[in-house]
Amino acid sequence: MTKRREHGDGGIDERGPNTFRLRYRVNGKRYSKTFKGTRAEAKVELRRLIRSGDTGEHVAPDKITVGEWIKHWLSIGVPGRRKKPAGRRTVERYTQLMEQHVLPVIGSRRLQSLQQADIDALYLSMEGKISGNTQHQAHIVFASSLTTAVRKGVIAANPIDRAEKVPSPGESNHGQVLDDEQLAQLVQGFRNSALYPIVALAAFTGARRNEILALRWSDLDVNKRSLRIERSMEETKAAGRTVKAPKSERGRRTIEIDGGLLGLLVAEREKHLRLVAGVPDGVDVDLSLVKLPEGALMFPSFAGGTMDLTRLRDAHSVTREFCRQARKRFPKLRFHDLRGSHETILLDKGVPVHVVAARCGHDPAVLLRTYAKRTRKADTSAAAVIGSLSALTLV
Repeated sequence: MTKRREHGDGGIDERGPNTFRLRYRVNGKRYSKTFKGTRAEAKVELRRLIRSGDTGEHVAPDKITVGEWIKHWLSIGVPGRRKKPAGRRTVERYTQLMEQHVLPVIGSRRLQSLQQADIDALYLSMEGKISGNTQHQAHIVFASSLTTAVRKGVIAANPIDRAEKVPSPGESNHGQVLDDEQLAQLVQGFRNSALYPIVALAAFTGARRNEILALRWSDLDVNKRSLRIERSMEETKAAGRTVKAPKSERGRRTIEIDGGLLGLLVAEREKHLRLVAGVPDGVDVDLSLVKLPEGALMFPSFAGGTMDLTRLRDAHSVTREFCRQARKRFPKLRFHDLRGSHETILLDKGVPVHVVAARCGHDPAVLLRTYAKRTRKADTSAAAVIGSLSALTLV
């Protein structure tokens, strides 16, 4: 006599090559799920589903598609493990990656039916069509969306965890690193350019381009020779140019500046005061009674010939003009390389990592991993130190 199967054992029905329907009960309610894989893998998945009912971790079937979930995830600010919404620019970039590289391939798939084979097929579809770095970025964003789905109980597990191969990043492009002499020469080359104070500030503070463009004159403390970084410019299709708070508390910082840079900024502020007062350069006048408008920017936009000291500058035009002039001498230099050079010079000269990190708004571990690039001077210094040690033993 054949033993009758108990309801708690569930059932597996073959629906096609490596395709099975799993049937099971949780708290007396019947469920079914389509599974792709071998029969042995289907048995493992069935046992997991039944066990999830016993442990209270069962996720009820939902017909939401991958595309519907991703669009919802994007609409709530792409929260990750930190549960914090990202900035508008980040959401726009994530949206672009998902709409171009993920949704066309698996957007119509049911989220809860997503298998590792679907993930493998998705990543295979990207090969040869986009760069390795873009593939890796799309993978990171997609994985984050599924991690949030797990956290919110929409799916029981992240199928990416079982994928055979996920895209890895290519060789990181840390850009060009200038030593202190090269950096000084670069800044001097901009002396007769309208970008001169912006380039000097980036080179000698390590501040990011968009942090510099969001600086207000109220952020400068002349007596303490310091500069507060409290916001950053952001440009998105939806909102245009706006300012936002730093991504983390590390980004909110006060930077000490030297006398030369302070003098440059004070001279720039005097130009703005003369503009407000309508006093031309060279005319001796007391500017102490002239007031700048509230929220006046250090480097506002004067596009169109209008004088609005609170209008944010076009960051892309700053970068284009910088590259046009800088690459006459340094063909591959990027604006962001000023920041990397600033940090590397400080590290090469023995400034402690935590001090450099605090000055530039970095996590110390990220600073070491990403920005501690070697220059010839650093290599020579390291060789000299080792040489002095080896001289005591290799005789």
